[in-house]
Amino acid sequence: MAIANNDELVDKILGLKREKKAVILAHNYQLGEVQDIADFTGDSLELSQIAAESKAEVIVFCGVRFMAETASILCPDKTVLLPEASAGCPMADMATAGKLREKKRELPQAAVVCYVNSTAEVKAESDICCTSANAVEVVRSLDNEQIIFVPDQFLGHYVSTKVKKQYFFWPGFCPTHVRISPEDILRLKKEYPEARVVVHPECRPEVINLADEALSTGGMCRYARRDDVKQMIVGTEVGIIYRLKKDNPQKLFIPASEQAICPDMKLITLEKVLRSLETMSPEVRVPEEIRLRAKAAVDRMLEVV
Repeated sequence: MAIANNDELVDKILGLKREKKAVILAHNYQLGEVQDIADFTGDSLELSQIAAESKAEVIVFCGVRFMAETASILCPDKTVLLPEASAGCPMADMATAGKLREKKRELPQAAVVCYVNSTAEVKAESDICCTSANAVEVVRSLDNEQIIFVPDQFLGHYVSTKVKKQYFFWPGFCPTHVRISPEDILRLKKEYPEARVVVHPECRPEVINLADEALSTGGMCRYARRDDVKQMIVGTEVGIIYRLKKDNPQKLFIPASEQAICPDMKLITLEKVLRSLETMSPEVRVPEEIRLRAKAAVDRMLEVV
């Protein structure tokens, strides 16, 4: 039967959510209509922790594959659904467990710090995980003088400006964040001289150098609520603008680049959420041996922060 409109879609989704004892989680970069039906909106690790604490039996994770994997790592007793199976992360795919094992053999004294934007297999080969919000604190907590930082070279570089150690930066990057250029920031600063410039640490160093703050998506949402922030140039994936405007309707938010769009984050729609709940698929489940090793790296991070 054809769905007449979004209201009918939403009603069907909410009915199935109750029936299946599900919780719907949406990343800050998701389409606005998907954010609107979510029980919780946030960044990837924050949502996985919410999933772990939830009494729900089913987690519908509106994000990309590594996020659903992280939820599976933390919630082995729950069914984790990713409404679009092909929603991946190019940066996560730039690192493989096999290549990381080779690098570990080259640098046996180094600690492997793994950004959560990575596959479960790569997490399983790592000593400790980090997020963009806590990466500096995580690296600072380690006794090791050598750090293999995987997979994002730009987040790793940002950490290196805060904590003096010897780093090996994996040559990975976020294709969306590298689209934001220094020229974009300089142009917008002239156009909006009163605006604060807040960018994600996945941006290139020359972009971060022009910003007032480098923050995670969760950090950006908190920063936007400050009374002294009236206008904000936002250097991350444009999907977050929807949430920022929704939470702060009286303020002005300017995307640093209209080109900063993650195609994978836009793959999930209301129709796919509905189909996922109807069919209880596609399911994401991390094999137990990998899950336990990956969870150890995540748990070490949570002990630090």
